[in-house]
Amino acid sequence: MLGPIVFISHNKVKEGKLDNFRQFYRKEVKLIEADKPCTLVHLAYVNEDGTEVTIVHLFPNAHAFDLHMQGTSERAKKAYEFIESDRLEIYGRPSNDVLEMMRKIVGSGVALSFNPQNLGGFIRLKSE
Repeated sequence: MLGPIVFISHNKVKEGKLDNFRQFYRKEVKLIEADKPCTLVHLAYVNEDGTEVTIVHLFPNAHAFDLHMQGTSERAKKAYEFIESDRLEIYGRPSNDVLEMMRKIVGSGVALSFNPQNLGGFIRLKSE
């Protein structure tokens, strides 16, 4: 499948768990960086009052997103000690397997925004 995919997860931080999540994320993101070489971007941001964490992912194509999702259940289980999913956004067209996985998450009350059609644009991986 062609084209880049952006996946954004918005998560509520459980009360008093932000520092624990920070520690968890710093350790986990190093593992993801080493184990998921096709994941181009994996960035986490916390809002001003520390109640929401947003994680932004960028994949070059659907196959890379598939590879990233392998082992997600175990990672998510650990993360959900500190955060809970609120809403998900997908830009681009993932594989049917990943889309089905996301729809199962949605079935648990998490909102999903799906925007499959890329109208164009560019990704600059190096600044000039």
